[in-house]
Amino acid sequence: MKIMGAPGVIISAPSSGSGKTSVTLGVLRALSRRGLTVGSAKVGPDFIDPAFHAAASGQSCFNLDGWAMLPATLAGLAARVGDGVDLVVCEGVMGLFDGALTAPGQPDGSTASLALATGWPVVLVLDGRGMIASAAAVLAGFDRLRPGPGLAGVVFNRVRSSRAQAAIEAACRAACPDVALLGFLPPSPALEMKSRHLGLVQACERPDLDAFLEGAAALVETHLDLDSLCALARPARIAAAAPVPVPPLGQRIALAHDAAFAFAYPATLEGWRAAGAEILPFSPLADQGPDPSADAVYLPGGYPELHAGLLAANGGFLGGLRAAAARGAAVFGECGGYMVLGRGIEDETGTRHQMAGLLGLESSFARRRLHLGYRRAVVETAGPLGAAGAIFRGHEFHYATILAEEGTPLFAVSGADGAGLGRCGLCASGTVAGSFVHLIDRDVDSVTLP
Repeated sequence: MKIMGAPGVIISAPSSGSGKTSVTLGVLRALSRRGLTVGSAKVGPDFIDPAFHAAASGQSCFNLDGWAMLPATLAGLAARVGDGVDLVVCEGVMGLFDGALTAPGQPDGSTASLALATGWPVVLVLDGRGMIASAAAVLAGFDRLRPGPGLAGVVFNRVRSSRAQAAIEAACRAACPDVALLGFLPPSPALEMKSRHLGLVQACERPDLDAFLEGAAALVETHLDLDSLCALARPARIAAAAPVPVPPLGQRIALAHDAAFAFAYPATLEGWRAAGAEILPFSPLADQGPDPSADAVYLPGGYPELHAGLLAANGGFLGGLRAAAARGAAVFGECGGYMVLGRGIEDETGTRHQMAGLLGLESSFARRRLHLGYRRAVVETAGPLGAAGAIFRGHEFHYATILAEEGTPLFAVSGADGAGLGRCGLCASGTVAGSFVHLIDRDVDSVTLP
């Protein structure tokens, strides 16, 4: 396999909540302060963490997903991340071995499987609270589990005392002499991050973002051996490619982009530009409508349920959407964008807010229920995504409840395990469509529908 791009390393953990995002951000900003150009990636379907990565490093962050992406797409994006940078830092998803529940031998989207595919070494962030010698058992288990990538290094987080640090270090050196101990971080407000439904509070909503990143970098510089961490990095074992994961919706695509509509994958937008499309951002929260010259409108997901009252009052935005649909532009919404294309959104208090009314959807954030998982989506109705039979892969992650979904279904969907999940989404007039699925990549070219 060809060796491509800058050397990289993966920062993972035994589980969510171990502090890998904070550590990753501190490392990215600290290395950038040294004058390095650092590329970054995030394993799995995540919109929020990559925005923090980009703020920390000054470089775009790309998602790498072993379940939802075709091998060529995954290889091409891994190569893209390592192009023109000094080092790649990739943040894992959940715990190292956690992914979709698939049949043995099938892609699961886990960090471990990505590490095996790329050859990037793994550094584990291990929460040291409440453990001393037991930390060595956890470390040894993750290092020796097969099939697995093995561990190159470990960072211990939230270790309170020098006495506990010395005991953990002695136990780990005895149990795992080949795993580099890169340092011990104390409990610190500088590494704590606020969360809400769907994940962390967005980077664009934090006025203290730069101060937070600087504080995280200072802590990492003080307590971690960054030179040793960089020395662990290895180039990816991949073949170069330049895929377009999701076909462009048009040649001039108006993109809703603000705190209510921030969940657009950089790989999708870059793929559209590479295919010759022009991206025209606009802010619905600022009552901006799509550019009148656009032949397509894309409403990505985000948090419209938190801004439903303002969006309902923004006549310029909603009128612009309706005008785009009336002139025949392709209009496509994902998750939160789909909710806004519907008739109304019920906010967390139960108050209903009128939306664009282009699709027969009524949704509620007051009646919350978690919807989470990978999705294989077969287009049933021709529209902005192409002909019926086209197949995509993506994911669903929201708490909104559907009160009504009336009209022509857009997709037939199944889960990562292949189990059918029925139909989802809507398509109207052949040009307006949406669903709660965030599209990541094409699957195979098409199927013949009965």
